[in-house]
Amino acid sequence: MSTTEAFTLKGRMATLSVLEIIDPGRLFDQLDQRLGQVPGFFDGMPLVVMPGPGVDFSQEAFAALIDGLRERGLLPVAGSGVPAAVAAAAGLGVMRNPAGHERAEKPSPANNGAATGQPPAGGRDNPRGPARRVDQPVRSGQQIYARGGDLVVTAPVSAGAEVMADGHVHIYGALRGRALAGVQGDRDARIFCQSLEAELVAVAGQYRLSEQLPGRLRGKPAMMGLQQDELQVEAL
Repeated sequence: MSTTEAFTLKGRMATLSVLEIIDPGRLFDQLDQRLGQVPGFFDGMPLVVMPGPGVDFSQEAFAALIDGLRERGLLPVAGSGVPAAVAAAAGLGVMRNPAGHERAEKPSPANNGAATGQPPAGGRDNPRGPARRVDQPVRSGQQIYARGGDLVVTAPVSAGAEVMADGHVHIYGALRGRALAGVQGDRDARIFCQSLEAELVAVAGQYRLSEQLPGRLRGKPAMMGLQQDELQVEAL
């Protein structure tokens, strides 16, 4: 018989977004508004679904909630803070203390990654690969991904385009589309652009939409990065 391994189990995976349900009665109205602002961006996004403080779901209500999320193109993969039987009835696994959520213990800036037992992506123990450079304008509908390293774009990024990197994203032109840095969970990643006009920016799963960006920085050089789990936008 062949001794070649048929599979491997890996302990590292892409960051999961946590959907905390604060007001079940208004959830889908507000979610539909958010999805309408960035069509297609959340399609297939893996989610951990967590009831917020004081929110309790019956098995039937939780299953209906999960069905509603799936109908909107989202991909719930696990429940947190719900009984295993309730999660299983909705076809989900169970995740306890999802990493990066505010209820979980947060690593301090001087000890980033210690809470998970893994070094932060792009750190000394996990260096980034070579940067990917793009010299042509990134047009609407295009998606460019720098796997394992930084992305450098020396041209504009049009509305409807998407640029992503496991490391930093540098845009030496106008950013009118979507930019995502640290897509595999690197919380030290940054986005730099010469003209901030973005539809959406995100670092390690934390994002801001166009209307959430500072008006004083619109059309100006800016840098985006995480500070204590919050996505901050600063002038360059």
